[in-house]
Amino acid sequence: NIVSKPPPRRERVGEAWTLRDRADQPSRVAKGSLKGKKIKWLMKHEPEHLMGKFAGKFERFPLLLKFLDCKEVLSVQVHPSDELKQYIPKGESGKTEAWVVLQTGKDAIIYAGLKQGTTPGELSDSVAANKVADDLAHFKPVEGDCVLINAGTVHTLGDVVVFEVQQNSDVTFRLYDWDRIDRKTGKPRPLQVEEAMACIDFDQTDVKKIVPIVKTDVPDLSEVLIQNEHFQLCRITGAYPFLVGKADEPRVLICIDGGG
Repeated sequence: NIVSKPPPRRERVGEAWTLRDRADQPSRVAKGSLKGKKIKWLMKHEPEHLMGKFAGKFERFPLLLKFLDCKEVLSVQVHPSDELKQYIPKGESGKTEAWVVLQTGKDAIIYAGLKQGTTPGELSDSVAANKVADDLAHFKPVEGDCVLINAGTVHTLGDVVVFEVQQNSDVTFRLYDWDRIDRKTGKPRPLQVEEAMACIDFDQTDVKKIVPIVKTDVPDLSEVLIQNEHFQLCRITGAYPFLVGKADEPRVLICIDGGG
């Protein structure tokens, strides 16, 4: 009941991209005189209206927004930072992301960061022995939790539904996939261990959930969850009208609960 468009029948769907400036299935204007125009067209022809003070800074919309339905634990993975350009294909960027937990199952788990003191040698040994989980910090999430996954952080999650905001990048390196066999190929999915190891920030350890900063609680609760050089993520909870836009700055509104 989170997304309005039903998934394709007889297909396993784990992601729903709600705002995307990608070559495959880009977002389009839904209403008005520009109905049907791709977001890429807006970035090129209407940059000031779409991006405000950030017009001309990005070739494509810098963020990608999605919902993830992770019934099974995903592969253990890492994304490069913007500085590791040798691991980033042309046209892509590094990838910092954040999750807001919307639903949890009885086996819900988030792995975020390495355990304190884990060394590259120890992690390499764990990869070879298929014991990567032994080196990962983890916690049991509850609905409403927010987690920041900085680029270079080893991470995965399972038995949860989350909203994700991320840099607009599709660069992912799998470190471990739980010894699973791909249902379609009958073989293990490929790993990129060398690249993943090179991109890991070993200082990203024991990542915990974010403590929200309350901006106001009257008439609606307004919280800042994350603010960094890539994005600001806020959460507004309540039943009263509220101001969304801000002069000269793009904002995106995502409804995660309720109706109207």
